[in-house]
Amino acid sequence: MEKVLTRNISPGKAPTDIAAYEANGGYSALRKAMTVMSPDDCRQVISDSNLRGRGGAGFPTGMKWSFVPMGDKCSPGHKYLVCNADEMEPGTFKDRLLMEFDPHQLIEGMILSAYCIGADISYIFIRGEYVVAIERLRAALADCYARGYLGENILGSGYKLEMHVHPSAGRYICGEETALINALEGKRANPRAKPPFPQVSGLWGRPTIVNNVETLCNIPHIIDRGADWFKGLGVGEDAGTKLFGVSGRVKNPGCWELPMGTSVREILEDHAGGMQDGLQLKGFLPGGGSTDFLTRDHLDLAMDYNVIGKAGSRMGTGTMIILDDKTCPVGMVLNLIRFFAHESCGFCTPCRDGLPWSRQVLEDIENGRGKKEDLDTLEYQIKYIGAIGNTHCALAPGAMEPLQSALKYFREDFEHHISGRACPYRSVGGS
Repeated sequence: MEKVLTRNISPGKAPTDIAAYEANGGYSALRKAMTVMSPDDCRQVISDSNLRGRGGAGFPTGMKWSFVPMGDKCSPGHKYLVCNADEMEPGTFKDRLLMEFDPHQLIEGMILSAYCIGADISYIFIRGEYVVAIERLRAALADCYARGYLGENILGSGYKLEMHVHPSAGRYICGEETALINALEGKRANPRAKPPFPQVSGLWGRPTIVNNVETLCNIPHIIDRGADWFKGLGVGEDAGTKLFGVSGRVKNPGCWELPMGTSVREILEDHAGGMQDGLQLKGFLPGGGSTDFLTRDHLDLAMDYNVIGKAGSRMGTGTMIILDDKTCPVGMVLNLIRFFAHESCGFCTPCRDGLPWSRQVLEDIENGRGKKEDLDTLEYQIKYIGAIGNTHCALAPGAMEPLQSALKYFREDFEHHISGRACPYRSVGGS
């Protein structure tokens, strides 16, 4: 399989500097765009490629960009491109790999994306704990300004762009693009009501595009090699490659670039090495902590957006969290609900008060204080907290996904906790 996003990344290899990046074709897409392609041409190629956002939602990138007012439809003033590098989704670590070991790929993708939408200022909104990535991105930006890839009159084209690294104070809610924008403006990171959408009125009221790190890293390759090439990389319904990750009790946890549509079984067994000795697969969250559990019955599904969606979950970030048969599903869900309750922005009641309520019910069940009616309470919470439209944003509905699917597939475990007035996994050396 052709490596695209990780072609400059290999075990034991130092991070790619600007000389090595250029020697392997880096910034050739930027030179092509600045000399022979208009912004309209570039946007059309991205639209034709069927690139879908790699941050979790899978929204078509070209369509998202098409909502930005261009030419006479846009009032005078700045336009912004923002890279969402906050990566706070539990179980997700793919963007860190790209930023730490190939920062110029992201920067080139951002310059090209900004050119496509006519942005003149761009920000990398990055998780504050990613200290190494921040340092390497800042060093790479300095090299780009020195080479003339950023600043005034890029490569003699007349196009100008500023780019800045903005470390985040760190909140999960900043993964929601309008909360990110508020945080970037120095405000509390609460999601905004939509409409207006950021493409029309975003950062400081100006047209703004927010894209994920992995999404932006695909842009140089698509511009350089074309839409048909990109579509040919996938083996299922979706185009391109994807960084898939696996964490949990497998023999080889990690992150791999594979074709979109690669099966769950191949990722888990061939790349992650299968389950550790003495353990069996019980279930998995296919795309991070806010996706629904799937089970062994779903191993042969293709990891693409529509197939996983039809199975009752979401591909999300494509980073699987594994549940083995010696790990308590109640405890696992409780751990996730604790995280989401802590990370709520507190703006709306179902999230602010509902998630701590769910946490308390799960704590009672896990610690032997549960009652049969607690399961009815959890079902009630799933119905109201988990319904899109009952909350200001998707944080609480996402938090309910692992809970609702755990009750669907592992209900007996909840019942055994209640009837036995203890976690049965602790008595057999589980966790």
